[in-house]
Amino acid sequence: MQGVVPAAGEGTRLRPLTAERPKGLVEVAGKPLLTHVFEALSPLGVEEIVVVVGYRGDAIREHYGDSVDGVPLTYATQDRRRGLAHALLQAEPHVDGDVVVLNGDNVVRANLRTVVARHRETGADATTLVEEVSPDRATEGAVFELDDGDVVGVVEKPDSPPSTLIPRGVYVFSEAIFPACRLVTPGSTGEYELTAAVDLLLAAGRQLEPVPLEGWCYNVNTPADVEAVIRRLTGE
Repeated sequence: MQGVVPAAGEGTRLRPLTAERPKGLVEVAGKPLLTHVFEALSPLGVEEIVVVVGYRGDAIREHYGDSVDGVPLTYATQDRRRGLAHALLQAEPHVDGDVVVLNGDNVVRANLRTVVARHRETGADATTLVEEVSPDRATEGAVFELDDGDVVGVVEKPDSPPSTLIPRGVYVFSEAIFPACRLVTPGSTGEYELTAAVDLLLAAGRQLEPVPLEGWCYNVNTPADVEAVIRRLTGE
């Protein structure tokens, strides 16, 4: 199994921390964001990690080189930041088989091994961490449509959420995700969203296995997020 880490973004909301370095090299609790991501992937037994770089990508290549903790690193380039589905397609030439996708700005202390194990047990085309949230929170991003408890669709920022079950940005996919990504059309922001590709998989009758989140997961977008993660990690 391989890992794919999208890490091409400029991190504009993290400025001035990203004025002269890519988002993935912003330090959180004494180590770069990408190091946190690689440390989360390592216990999963990934045999290679494909890092999708863009903004100041050379700095990431120079910092990590061709391996991390003995795991080979391969780099793909996303010249224009056009969303996570587009980023995943840049990694496709380097992928063979199932793949774990973890964003390069996520700090995770959660049951990722359970996600991988469930994916292997069920043979699903997509397996992801999920969390039940408040109805208000469910309007702020992607939320799942359910039918008798099964995930049957994904809706982005609905005014009336069909459920309060949201994806937490950690996926394991079969290679079926790549044709789905190629069928995605740009959303309202002009980006090709990974959740839209997941919705296409579901519309085609493919299986998604949800795994309830145990632990925590932060998407680091702002200096306030950095401070929040530091508090989590240090127990303050």
